[in-house]
Amino acid sequence: MKLLLLFSLMAVILLLAAGSVVYGDEGMWLFNHLPREYLKNKYDFDATTEWLEHVQKASVRFNSGGSGSFVSPDGLVMTNHHVGADCLQKISDEKHNYLRDGFHARTRAEEHKCTDLELNVLMNIEDVTARVQAAVKPGMSPEQAFAARRAVMAEIEKESLDKTGLRSDVITLYQGGAYHLYRFKKYTDVRLVFAPEQQIAFFGGDPDNFEYPRYDLDVCFFRVYENNKPAHVEHYLKWSRAGAQDGELVFVSGHPGRTDRLATLAELTYLRDVGFPFLLQRLNRLEVLLLAFSARNEENARQARELLFSVQNSRKARLGGLAALLDPKLMARKKEQEKRLRAKAKADEALKEAHSAWDRIAAAQKVRAANIRPYTLLEGGRGGAAAFNSELYDIARTLLRAAEERPKPNSQRLREFRDSNLESLEFQLFSEAPIYENFEKVKLADSLTFLANEMGADNPLVKKVLAGKSPSERAYELIKGTKLKDVQLRKKLYQGGKKAVDAARDPLIELARLVDAEARKVRKIMESEVEEVQRQAYAEIAKVKFALEGTSTYPDATFTLRLSFGQVKGYEEDGKPVPFETTFAGLYQRAAEHHNREPFNLPPRWVEKKDRLNLQTPLNFVCTADIIGGNSGSPVINRQAEVVGLIFDGNIQSLALDFAYSDEQARAIAVHSAGIVEALRKVYDANALADELTGPR
Repeated sequence: MKLLLLFSLMAVILLLAAGSVVYGDEGMWLFNHLPREYLKNKYDFDATTEWLEHVQKASVRFNSGGSGSFVSPDGLVMTNHHVGADCLQKISDEKHNYLRDGFHARTRAEEHKCTDLELNVLMNIEDVTARVQAAVKPGMSPEQAFAARRAVMAEIEKESLDKTGLRSDVITLYQGGAYHLYRFKKYTDVRLVFAPEQQIAFFGGDPDNFEYPRYDLDVCFFRVYENNKPAHVEHYLKWSRAGAQDGELVFVSGHPGRTDRLATLAELTYLRDVGFPFLLQRLNRLEVLLLAFSARNEENARQARELLFSVQNSRKARLGGLAALLDPKLMARKKEQEKRLRAKAKADEALKEAHSAWDRIAAAQKVRAANIRPYTLLEGGRGGAAAFNSELYDIARTLLRAAEERPKPNSQRLREFRDSNLESLEFQLFSEAPIYENFEKVKLADSLTFLANEMGADNPLVKKVLAGKSPSERAYELIKGTKLKDVQLRKKLYQGGKKAVDAARDPLIELARLVDAEARKVRKIMESEVEEVQRQAYAEIAKVKFALEGTSTYPDATFTLRLSFGQVKGYEEDGKPVPFETTFAGLYQRAAEHHNREPFNLPPRWVEKKDRLNLQTPLNFVCTADIIGGNSGSPVINRQAEVVGLIFDGNIQSLALDFAYSDEQARAIAVHSAGIVEALRKVYDANALADELTGPR
């Protein structure tokens, strides 16, 4: 029923938004391209260079996915519990379930080192657009253009890495309209300081996810170390004693993952008809598998808990996004926007290169639709190949490809094997994180079944993969036979190169070898015939947009640092006002309404210590800042760059923000800074941690 609100939301967006001009407080802004004049005129706020540098260098990216911030000079980092869940899961075992039960290091000596967590801090940005675009010469085929662009980006990153020692990534902005070099300081000695129980961090569970009012203490604290000592950081965010106040201007500094607001009608049509339905098919399948596995016993539930949360969260988010794409008014409005841009392109001789841009993107979507299934199955993206859902398989493929890629010139390697990325790749490859054989077998068997269902049991490649066995038998054979759980063996094979990898005869490496040619083939198609075509076409459309609207626009999200702003503000739903904040009293009331039954049950200590709490203390609040997935863990700060809250979710109406912004009902949801300190002191007796945030009482 709640999803129906998306349709009325989109109607509001379409009435209020003029073309693609920025609306209200819309925007996930680059730190080097903030609308300072707008902030000055509307809010009388001067975003000085010094203020921006301070907030930028106090902001942290979690490479496991999510955002965070420094909140003390001694390297203390704040993020969400669900962002820290990856570390919590990996340091847990059968006797210690930190994800479920929480963790509290009362001294520095008790802080628990995370297995393979990497944090990045953006130090500076350099515009390299001219150099990247100059590498693509007129008359080049898409394949040649992709190779030329890949080579120059690798060259820029390598030069920067050698010169500065900082992680260096060339970031594509405006879908190819601009390229910026981001340099990051990297921390890999990251230690857990505090996490509450998952039940209070995710109170209300899946039923309350993307809903509001909410009552979650979704917070987690880490500390970064250098040379085995807490890092001393110059830029950190001080704590606001008052916290978020109704109507005040606030900022969110974080790393939004991906939006499609600049996408053409053809690309949105692809997402509506092919991309989202196929993704939802996979997510639904995975959710059923993980729920069944978890139901067998408590240990299974522990092993699967973090992945299950991620799958359920993604499923619900994509359902909301699909609902927005199914609104014919949205698509009609997009058509009108394109008509306006194309008319501008045709009327201006200087923009003639853009005349065919929309048609080229439309043609690329046909190639994308024809290849998305084999690409997802065999190659995949950040989550790995969908047909081989196994951490051990991912390790096997990395070793196989490293042996092939590392001897090549840096400019010719797959992106993940460039010199600028190798240190992070090796950090993950040699992780000591536990790998559970039974869980691996179940995931791999299901994904092999998915492969056979999608490509057909009689497909020659499927037959080779299954080797005359059922998916379950084949998965058992592969996981039982591999030796890649041994980290020292991984290091030996990686360092030994192709000769060592070929001689290993590991069954998972041989499986990866079996499908590698087909996987590389479909990856090449997607890179040269879809990504490169789109990149060139969108770069031309960006020129039209700049000519028509000026440069006062922001690029789509790219999981790089952005600054959003808005007001702490409630909204109206079904004719009733929804207050801007919730309190501890509301938490206990909601638990009582559900008779303290899961997922609305309170952890025992919260029942025992209720009398110690000031129940009128704010717990959660909402604001109009423009956020999306990846902003989880972002600090909410006031004009003085003080922490007033911590982003952890958006409401159901915010799911349409993938494609368009509105502040009518869409809201970012945050944990209130006062609620965090109240819980630390009164429930967890974590006074030392609270003092580090706020100073002694």
